[in-house]
Amino acid sequence: MASFDAIAALIPALRGRFGAGASIDDAQSVIVGLDDAELVTTFGETAELGVLIEQLQAIEAGVLHARSTWRAGHEGLAQRLGHRSAASLVQALGGMSKAEASRQVRVGEALLDEGPDPAEEPESSAAVDPGSEDSADPRPAGVEGSTAVPPGPDPVLPWFEPLRAALRAGRLTSAQFDAIRRGLGEPPSGAEEAWWTAAGQLVEEASRRTVEELLAHARCVRDLLDPVGAEERCRARYERRAFRTWLDQEGTRRGSMVFDDEGGAFFDTIFAAALRPRRGGPRFVDADEQEAAADLTADACSNDQLAYDLLLDIVRAGVLTDAPAVFGTRQAGLRIVQTIDATGAFGRIAVTEDGLTVVSAAVAERRLCEAGAVTVAVDSCGNPLDVGREERLFTPKQRIGLAVRDGGCRWPGCDRPASYCEAHHIDEWHRDHGRTDIDRGILLCRFHHGELHHGGWRITRDGKDDFILRGPDGATTILARRLPLRYLWGDVDPPPKRFRPAA
Repeated sequence: MASFDAIAALIPALRGRFGAGASIDDAQSVIVGLDDAELVTTFGETAELGVLIEQLQAIEAGVLHARSTWRAGHEGLAQRLGHRSAASLVQALGGMSKAEASRQVRVGEALLDEGPDPAEEPESSAAVDPGSEDSADPRPAGVEGSTAVPPGPDPVLPWFEPLRAALRAGRLTSAQFDAIRRGLGEPPSGAEEAWWTAAGQLVEEASRRTVEELLAHARCVRDLLDPVGAEERCRARYERRAFRTWLDQEGTRRGSMVFDDEGGAFFDTIFAAALRPRRGGPRFVDADEQEAAADLTADACSNDQLAYDLLLDIVRAGVLTDAPAVFGTRQAGLRIVQTIDATGAFGRIAVTEDGLTVVSAAVAERRLCEAGAVTVAVDSCGNPLDVGREERLFTPKQRIGLAVRDGGCRWPGCDRPASYCEAHHIDEWHRDHGRTDIDRGILLCRFHHGELHHGGWRITRDGKDDFILRGPDGATTILARRLPLRYLWGDVDPPPKRFRPAA
């Protein structure tokens, strides 16, 4: 087994700091003694080394899987060693969770995949596997050992070759690779080019999105590209909806619920509205709400206990519930964003304002009948119209416009949904005579809004160009919108083809 000095030799910031045969205690002493800048640099370099090790493990897992398929029976490698599958063997060898081992095997399979089998029939849109994808060339120019990936699908290469190139070039971790591939799913016949393009754009998103966001965004993009398949998947999940209760061996009643898309999104809004102060939601302006939020934050109950109490309160009160008594001044509700083109035709699918969960047009139509609609006129990039400098604070309708455009906190790497965000004036009201216009506002979560005002950061924007985050050190970052919203408004470059399977 390699000693820590051998490992440190591979990490520039630690090279030469460890003695021969260094132990974990020696390594800890050295790392504890690093200053802040050295610590951040060391962690980054160690993470790069970890990506390379992940790649080797993925390839090894893929080969283990190839030698342990069901066709090999008891003669398979994993089976000869007493394991049911390659994933079970990888789990035992790596000391990892079952989910991690399964992911390693999936990534390894993809890396070893030589391309589509011409003898196999392509799957239809109705049979979408939530586990693959496509993309434009994600390899940066000049990466050692890499070869250029063609700008479009190659019939010789598997359609997910660009993702593999990004993984090999170190631009994706195995977790990011797997999230994008599972989220986009298998492309319907004839849609490889759109999937190829989408995966390339998701590769570019990977540096500023969490793995969970990448998975959610990939699923949303898949549904926007394939609205017919999205409707079929929504119907399938609706058919699987279920609720049951049972008594366990100790006599405790337990419950289990399987949500359809609309029901799940609706429950999320209910609990988010009630528990927002506990989860870092926006500050309250109203004095009574501030007091109620403080009491909720100080409550000794866990969030799960509070959610349980809330659910029972709603069930008891039913349709006669006094909303402020349960939720505070903000009424819980499910908002759905649906496009309407110049002819007045509604889009085939819609997305929830929080979380960007795709729902069918039928769900949007039903919600329209039940709750009405707010029309937000936007340009081709999703920028809502200005409202003007009429009030100090953004109005409720303006906040809807911001949510439609931003989809949540715009700070890099933050996944807070729109309902957890505050509207920030990029031009200060007093100092810059800032306008309370949507064009000059941006959604930020409570933490990042405070960081902006107190940490020396600033956000600027030239007209309707991208918002730019400027750090205390002068570094700039483009605050790119969430990729599903770019697809929704059609401003992706190049524009993807919407897939419509033949009847």
